[in-house]
This record gives sequence, structure tokens and C-alpha cells, in this order.
Amino acid sequence: MNARPPRFIDLHILQTIPYANLNRDDIGSPKSLVYGGVGRTRVSSQCWKRATRLEIEAELGDPAVRTRRVIQEISHRLRADGWPDDLATFAGRQVVESSGSSGLKVEKDNVTTSVLLYLPATAIDGLTAIARANREQLEHAAAAGGKKGKVLPTDQIVRLLTASNGIIALFGRMLAELPDANVDGALQVAHAFSTHATETEIDFFTAVDDLNPADETGSGHMNDAEFSAGVFYRYANINLPDLTRNLDGDSTAARELAAAFMRSFIGAMPTGKRTATAPQTVPDLAYAAVRTDRPISLAAAFETPVRADHVGGWSAPSRRSLAEHAATVHRLWGTDGLVRHLHAGVEAKSLPGLGDQVPSFAELIDETVTAAFTPSSGGS
Repeated sequence: MNARPPRFIDLHILQTIPYANLNRDDIGSPKSLVYGGVGRTRVSSQCWKRATRLEIEAELGDPAVRTRRVIQEISHRLRADGWPDDLATFAGRQVVESSGSSGLKVEKDNVTTSVLLYLPATAIDGLTAIARANREQLEHAAAAGGKKGKVLPTDQIVRLLTASNGIIALFGRMLAELPDANVDGALQVAHAFSTHATETEIDFFTAVDDLNPADETGSGHMNDAEFSAGVFYRYANINLPDLTRNLDGDSTAARELAAAFMRSFIGAMPTGKRTATAPQTVPDLAYAAVRTDRPISLAAAFETPVRADHVGGWSAPSRRSLAEHAATVHRLWGTDGLVRHLHAGVEAKSLPGLGDQVPSFAELIDETVTAAFTPSSGGS
């Protein structure tokens, strides 16, 4: 029996993606990598994290905003209140200039910040409210040509620029220009990659000009695009102590966020080329493990590329490879650090090596977070 508290949730997913281009490189091709000596299709962690973050925000209703346009947003709101354009823009700049940070500056265009800020959406409401409350001072400073320096209260501005919420506690934030804003993220998310070799396919397409004269049959536009298909391995882990610490010790909020992340990571889909391909599948398999020792990726299960089975598919052999590799890891590393592990997927039978089988992703999530946030739970 392991009496140590749970520290990590590992989440492994296998998902079949049809003809698609979820994540393009600089020339429009599906992102790729070479692994095990063969070319694979890749979807970057940033791409799937953004899709996941937006799903969580939609579920919980407490979004964060990553932007260089705070000045423009505040100015827009003040103009909607009836402020003159010049004063509204001046007030937006003063929000940034009153931060007291030598590194956080206004660009030469006078409306964008020198770096991307990442703050709760409610913080923008608060920054706008500060400007409204100090309109008279702003008017005097603007009339003096802005020579009065910082007009807005620095402590209030900094408190809002460094504010956090659940999304920031989960994903983290690094802003060298405002060191007090830094939050060590509680997540690690790997780049997804195909479990087998893939080849990019080129789709040549044309578009008809609906107003062509009757005697013209040529297209109004022609081009080509690149796509691929395959079974993808996706992996992420949650650091439970870090998440709880980022939430000021609120374990109830940490549990809610961990569950929301699992739901969203399982279900979220990147948006690349979605209107042209509609690749809206659900995973074939999700495997979760609650651990007391360290997170463990199972990506090495696919270093030897999976070969299609006798009916030509990669999904079933990918599931078998994952289960076999998990069993090998349990033998090599041991299971003392496992609090609970379980899986849900399309297989009718349980997959040895992946713990208990549950019938649905919802039950997988519920049982995982229960094990992760139950005091003194332990054992393998």
C-alpha cells in the first residue's frame, strides 16, 4: 500500500483522425516529425492546448485573454461610454504606462503593447473601471500633452495585470516584464503524433465562377492543399500539488479544473481546415493513471511504427501496442507509484496493462479525479 498522496494525473489518448490538416507549418503542409526512422504527422502541443483551453473556458465561463490589444480594448469600451477618441486612447495607454514596468511598453503605433499580456477577461473590466474612475485626472494629463507622467494608481493596475484565474493556474503564465505575474503551469502537454508512418497527400481543387458566361467552362480559381490521416497518440499530465498551490490551496477548485481539463482534452479538436474536412472524431481509447511518484509518457510504445493489421487498420494494433508497452513499464518501473489506473474505449474487452475498464469517458474522468483528490488513497 502506498500512503503517499497523489501527485500526478497522466492522460493518454489514441484517436483516429481522417483526411485532415489540423496543424499547418509555414508552407501549409501538415506538421511532421521523424520518429523511429519514419515520417509521422504531428499536431503541436500549442495547437491542441489552445483548443482545450477554449473548451474549458466555455464550460467554466471564466476565460483568460492573451493579447497585445489591451489599449485598444479599453479605448473601445470608453468610446462606447461617450469618451472622445483621443481621450479614450490616451486612457488605454495610461493603463500600460502606469504599470511601473520598464519592460512593458507601448509600441510606436500607440495602441499595442510590446509583449503579449495574459490575464483574466475580468481584469480588462477592472482596468477599464479604473480609467472611468480617474477620468478627471486623465483629462488634465491629456490637456497637458501627457507630460504629467503616470496618472493611474500603479498598485491597482499591477494587481489586475498580475491577476490569475483557473485557466492561468492550469496553463501557467510567463511574463518577464512583470515578474510578479509569473505562474508555473500545472500542465505538461506533448505534441501529438501518428503511431505509424504517414505520407502527405496533395488535393488539387478548383472553384467555379458562378457568373461565368455560358460559353466559358473554366474554373474561377485553382489551387492545391496538403492533408494526411492516421491514428494519433496524445499525452498530457496534471501536477496536482502545483495546481492546488496556484489556486491558493483550494482543492475543490483544483478538482473541478482537473476534471474540466480531462473532459476538454479528450473532446477538443483543433480547428485547422475543419470546414473543408470536418474531422470530428472522438478518441478510440483514453487511459488515465493517478500517480504518487512522477508522470510517465507511453510515447515509446510507438517508436517502432505500428503496422496495419490484416484488415488494414492502425487503430486496433495501436491500442494493443499501448497496452503492451504500459505492461512493460509497470514491470520495469514498478507499480508502487500507481494509485489508480483505468481505461475506456471502443474495445469490448479489457486491455491488460491499462488497469480497470470503465464503459465511458465520463466514468473514467469521475473515477480518476476521485482517486486523485481522495486523501490517503493509495495502492496499485
